[in-house]
Amino acid sequence: MASKKFYVVGEYHPKTLLVGVYTPNNQIGNQDYYNEEFLSLVHTLDLPYDLTYFMKLRAPDNNMFLTKGKLEELTKFCSENKIELVYFSEILHPLQERNLEAALGCNVGDRSRIILEIFKKSAHSSEGRIQVEMAEINHYKTRIIGRGTEMSQQAGILGNKGPGETAKEDLRRHIEEKIRQARKRLETLERSRTTQRKQRLESKIPLVCIIGYTNAGKSSLLNRIAKGDVLAEDKLFATLDTTTRELFIDNKKKALISDTVGFISQLPHNLIAAFKSTLDELRYASLLLQVIDLSNPAWKSQVSVVQATLDDLGVKQPIVYVFNKIDKLTPEQLEALQPELEQFQPQVLINTCSRKGVEPLIAYLSAYQL
Repeated sequence: MASKKFYVVGEYHPKTLLVGVYTPNNQIGNQDYYNEEFLSLVHTLDLPYDLTYFMKLRAPDNNMFLTKGKLEELTKFCSENKIELVYFSEILHPLQERNLEAALGCNVGDRSRIILEIFKKSAHSSEGRIQVEMAEINHYKTRIIGRGTEMSQQAGILGNKGPGETAKEDLRRHIEEKIRQARKRLETLERSRTTQRKQRLESKIPLVCIIGYTNAGKSSLLNRIAKGDVLAEDKLFATLDTTTRELFIDNKKKALISDTVGFISQLPHNLIAAFKSTLDELRYASLLLQVIDLSNPAWKSQVSVVQATLDDLGVKQPIVYVFNKIDKLTPEQLEALQPELEQFQPQVLINTCSRKGVEPLIAYLSAYQL
C-alpha cells in the first residue's frame, strides 16, 4: 500500500494518507482507472502525501461513510502509521467528515476540497476567481454548522447564548457577507457577459463550444483549429477560464469557437452552481463538440459523466462526438472499437498532434450548416 512520497520542496506537511474508495455506484466503472484518476487529481495539485490505501465499499454509510469493518481497518492503519491527515477520493457530507475525524483521530479532507484547490490554482480571469471563491465559501459554510463543541452553546441557562454559539453566529454572518460581496462582483461580470452574448446573437455569428471530460484534449483542439494559445498540458484541469477564438475555414469566418471547463466524475455541486453562468453559454451554442479521449479505457464512462452534467444544466444543443488521441491506438485496436463507436453519431476521429490530424473535423465543420 505504500507509495512514493510527493513533497512540495521546502515545505513541511503532516503525515498524509490518500484513501481511494470505490463503490458500485461510481460513475467511472473501472476501479483501477478511478484510483488512477484520484491520484492524478492529487498530483495536479502537487499535494504531498506519504501512503495510499485503496478499498472497495459495497454501499456508503450515511453517518460514517465507511462500514463498521472498513472503518476499523482504516483506524488501525492510521494508528499504526501515525497518520495526521487523510484525503478521501469521494465527496463526504459534513457530518461524515466530522465523524471520520473523530473516529480516525486526524484531520479529514475529501474530493471536493482537492478539486476546489485545483480550480483555485487554475483560475486566472476575474470571473473564474470569483466563481471559485464562491464555491469555496459555500463549501466551508456547510462545514461550520454543527462543528464540534468549540462552537456549540456553552451556557446552561435557558435563553442565554454561550460564547461558542456567539462565535458560530459571528462566523456565519461573516461568511454570508463574503458570499454577498462575491455574488455582487460576479453579477457585474455576468451583465457584461449577457451584453456580449446579446451582441453576438444580434450579429448572427454562430458559436461552437468545445466540451468534454478533463484532459481529453479540448485546449489542444482549440489551439490546432483556431490558432489559439491556450495552455495545453497532460494534467487534469490544466485550463479553467473560458477562451473564445474566431474559427476560419477556407479563409472565411465560420463561427466563434470556445473551450469550457472540463468535466469530471463527482464534480462538486458548489462548483457547478458557481460556474453556472459560464456553463449557461452552452445553451446558446449552435453546436457542441464533445472531445473524447479514445485511448482512455474508461472513455464510455466519461461520455456518460459529460452527458449527465449537460442534462443537469438543461443543455440540449446538437453534439458532434470528436474522438481524439487515435494516434495512441493501433489500427487493430481502432477496428475492434468500431461496434462501440457506432452508437455515437455524428462522429469524427482525430488527433491533435498535427493539422492533418484534425482535417476530418475541419471538413465536417465546413459542410455543417451552423
